[in-house]
Formats: sequence, C-alpha cells, structure tokens
Amino acid sequence: MYESADTDEMGIRLTAEEMGINLVYIPFRKVSVSISNDGYHFKTKGRHLEKNLEGVNAVLNRMQSKNARLYAASIMEGLGKYVVNPLTLEYLCFSKFRSLVELWRRGIRIPSTVFVPLDAHDITTSGRQLNNEEDIADLIQEGIGTEDIVLKPDAGTHGREVRLSRDRRTLIKNINSSTPSIINPIGFVAQEFIEKWFYDLRIIVTKERGKPPYCYPTALARGGFKDFRTNTFLGNMVFGVKLPMNIRNSSIECGKAMGRDSEAWVLGLDAMFNLGEDRFVDDEYVKSELEKLIPSFNGVKTVKREKIKLGKFSNWNKKLENAFHNYMSTTHYNHIKDIIEESIARNADNILFHEANSCPEFWEQTRIVGGINVAVPLIKCAKSVAGWSVFQRYKRY
Repeated sequence: MYESADTDEMGIRLTAEEMGINLVYIPFRKVSVSISNDGYHFKTKGRHLEKNLEGVNAVLNRMQSKNARLYAASIMEGLGKYVVNPLTLEYLCFSKFRSLVELWRRGIRIPSTVFVPLDAHDITTSGRQLNNEEDIADLIQEGIGTEDIVLKPDAGTHGREVRLSRDRRTLIKNINSSTPSIINPIGFVAQEFIEKWFYDLRIIVTKERGKPPYCYPTALARGGFKDFRTNTFLGNMVFGVKLPMNIRNSSIECGKAMGRDSEAWVLGLDAMFNLGEDRFVDDEYVKSELEKLIPSFNGVKTVKREKIKLGKFSNWNKKLENAFHNYMSTTHYNHIKDIIEESIARNADNILFHEANSCPEFWEQTRIVGGINVAVPLIKCAKSVAGWSVFQRYKRY
C-alpha cells in the first residue's frame, strides 16, 4: 500500500520478485472506503478493489504521510489484516514526544525534553488574541535550562521547521513563528541541544513473528557541518559504520518499547552521541575531507535527480549503485568512516535515542551505503504473519 511508486516502492517490488513473492498493489489515494451493516466496499471511481484484498493477510503500509499511515493501518486492521507496521506502533511514531515517553519508561537514554501542549497564539470566544510565547518559553526553560534549545514540530519529518535557539530572545522568536499545522498539531517539543559533533545515526531494528527483535550490525551515519541538523534530506553525506554490541542491544530495547507486544515490525531509530569535548580529530581536517568528497557525492546526487520509470528502474538502479561505489571507494570516504567508527567506539555509553521512524527510506542510501535492504525484513515480517489467523491475532483484545 503506497501513494506513489518511488524508489523504495520499486525496490520492494524488485526484492519481492527476487524472493519469489507475489505482491498485490493496494492504492490509498483517490479511493473510497465505505462500511455498512451489509459489509464494506473499497473502490476507485471506476473500479471495485475488494478482490485485491481477498486472501491478503498482511499489508506493507508504505504511505509517506504520517496521518495517511495512521488511517491506512486502522482501516486495514479493521478489515482483519496484519499491517506492517501495526497501528499501535504508528501511533507512537507519529509523535516525537509519545515516542520519547515510551523510551523513557524503559530507562533508555534520551535528550532532556519538554512538551508544552499550548499554541503561541490563542483566540478567545470574544475574538481577543492571547499571546503565549513568554509563558511557553518559561515552561521550556524551567524544564531544560537556559542553554541552547532545539524546538521541533511534534510530528515533523526531514528536519523541517526544526529550529535552534541560542538565547531566550531567539527562543521566543521561534515560538512566535510556529503555528499549528499537520506536522505540528498542538504545542511544542523542545530538547536540550546535544553536542553531537558532525554526525548522527540511523539504526534499523526489526522483528518477525516468533523471533526476537534484531538490530543490524551496521548503521547509516549522516554527517556534515552545514547545519546542526544532519538529516540527509538537507543534503548531508552518508557513511556506513559498524555498531558495537552494546549499542545494538540498546537499539533492540528501543524496538521493544515501540513495538510493545506487536508480532512483527520494522523501525528506523535515530540516535546521537553526547560527545562534549571528545573531538579527537581537528574539525578543520574533517571539513577538508568532506570537502574533497563533494565531487563524487555530486555524482550520486546527479543520478538521484533523474526521472525514473518503472520499466527502466533496474538500469537506473545500476547507475545509482555505481555512483555510490565510486563515492565509497575514495580514501576521503574511508577516512571519515574511520573517524566516525572510532568516535562511536569511544562514546558507546553516551548514546541518546531521539526519534523512531515507522517508514524509513532505504533503497538509495541505507541499502547501498549501510548494506541493509529494508525491503527484505519488511517482506519477511509480512510472511511471518501471513498465515496467522484473524482469531489468534485479535483474541487478546
């Protein structure tokens, strides 16, 4: 189930073909879902799609919008399907603060965080505007302190509208400019600013029915000095790095916290290290190595910008792999990779988990650079629950 055939969805199809799995496409845009005492209908304007759902026990929910994933999961579960990822997990991942509450309850280390369920401006019933930015700033600073503070939309993605406040004046300005929206439904999430040097991590954790959770031994490191946000959506470079076992074990605990008692799921966890002054390599050297990587990384970005047609996906995929391999074969890439891996090893006990993603992008960067084709655990998770009866699945409810 997806909105449009992007590279991840094409990659899932290609991987399924290689695994001998026949996938059925279920659209979720421009469809109507109707329910009555006589049953249900699932259709587009000119086509009934109920037959698409016949015999389907497991659904891969690849909707890109968090709201759409919530609706898709609730509808498909209402029709008796197991959804990867399940609705309970989607509900937690929708909100940064809800995710952090689950991790905090399990004793997992997180950045100090404050949630204030109040908008910067309210309109009273008489039409008068109330300005709440000073009160919100007070509550945030009482919870975190007066040092650097990161303000985030609770349901945001790709680093959008994440703002750093170096002082109270900037904090109030950032609060004042934030308005309720689909990515910031209510209130503010504020976090202490972590001195994470120049990189953070995307870690993949999965669980199949009947098996314990598993954390992959490599992670995707997103790095650069352009912005305090290291999200790759903002153009940062990527590196595949090894994870120490204690970090893998902590990641598994995060997965358990988010997955609760769900039988199968796939998660992308975002983590960073509170390094403080432990920068054992000069920043200028790191910047110079990153600078030398720009030409080869631009080759990757050139291929990624090409328009891709489903029928020519395999050819484009080979071009992308070649471009990434050229980038990863440079001495500068390996210098940065070695620095990140040493930093991780030195600070493994200082890791902080700050977000969980229920629909991680994977085909282009995580697969090639991190060595993890997330399509494989997605399909394996679906297979593991496909034969599980509806009665067994829901009898505990």
